[in-house]
Amino acid sequence: MKMIYISNQRLPTEKAYGIQITKMCEAFGDLKLEVVLVAPYRISRIKNNLFEYYGVRSNFKFKNIFSPDFYLPGRLNWVAFQIKNFISAVILTIYVLVNKSDIIYSRDELPLYLLSFFKKNIFFEIHKFSGRKKIFYRRFKKLNLKIIVISKGNRKELFKIGFKENNMIVASDGVDLDKFSNFEPDDKSAIRKRLNLPQNKRIIGYVGQLKTMGMEKGIGTLIKAFKMINLQSKDLMLVIVGGSEEDLGEYESSEDILFLGHKPYNLIPHYLKAFDVLTMPFPYNQHYAFYMSPLKLFEYMASKRPIVATDLPATREILNENNAVLVKADSAQSLFEGIKKLLEDEYLAKKLSEQAFQNVQNYTWSKRSKRILEFIK
Repeated sequence: MKMIYISNQRLPTEKAYGIQITKMCEAFGDLKLEVVLVAPYRISRIKNNLFEYYGVRSNFKFKNIFSPDFYLPGRLNWVAFQIKNFISAVILTIYVLVNKSDIIYSRDELPLYLLSFFKKNIFFEIHKFSGRKKIFYRRFKKLNLKIIVISKGNRKELFKIGFKENNMIVASDGVDLDKFSNFEPDDKSAIRKRLNLPQNKRIIGYVGQLKTMGMEKGIGTLIKAFKMINLQSKDLMLVIVGGSEEDLGEYESSEDILFLGHKPYNLIPHYLKAFDVLTMPFPYNQHYAFYMSPLKLFEYMASKRPIVATDLPATREILNENNAVLVKADSAQSLFEGIKKLLEDEYLAKKLSEQAFQNVQNYTWSKRSKRILEFIK
């Protein structure tokens, strides 16, 4: 059985969608599907090939199809993006039409919309519901397409506009547990030495992009909370891994607040293991509260380190009081109290992290791909 997975975005990329797409292609490949991932050519600073960059096995094929890539100054670059996006969607559509496949799969609405006038074997994985995309949703609903949603919030929105329950499946994102399996609980000191992190500090950590679609991820709130804690204890450090150069320009590193920028994907488990407390300070808005299924959440759980996260419906789908400390969104005071609780109570920190690790066993890419393939069939 052959699957063509369409990505109308740059690959490889520093952003989380690249990890999610390639890990799913690898997982589908493990199910003996003949998988071809196709993406348009985009100018990139990343010189590694896709398999090296993400550390995935080459049990699927990757086709980087030529498509014009250009940029315009200032606000005109949004126009350039829309033009490029349409052209590449057409090129990807033509590729799929001339190459036979049993399953056509994508997270991108436009190429699936174009293909829907010629093909029936298409499947859409929605990562962010948007009222501006209803032209696509109406078409997909009319054709009774099967939809994979990453959160209950996305499913609820689609249900409200007429999608049938039996045409949708909620499949949260996942994690590759093998990336975390070569560590022992007492490895923290050795890991810090390799990463050049201090041994005499308790480190509060955050890993991931600092913004998504222009929306801040709560880093400002995290810094405020950290400063409140640091007034009480001077043996603390805040380490933030990730973020584009543009976003990093809005913040400054200091003696006790360290911005490390983007790091290779294969080092992320090492950084998570090096920290004492992991934070997810998402603010409250429609996307973060209802539509997301962040990869960092599952990686945090797999690291066996205690988690402090904002209490949102989307995070509640996975986290609860038994596996994390949940705090009020957009509140530095609440985040401060949550972090402080874990720093002061080793027993609680260990209990929550062990439960999170047990829970994350249900959220592997392998299990996710099996559920989706059963749903498709």
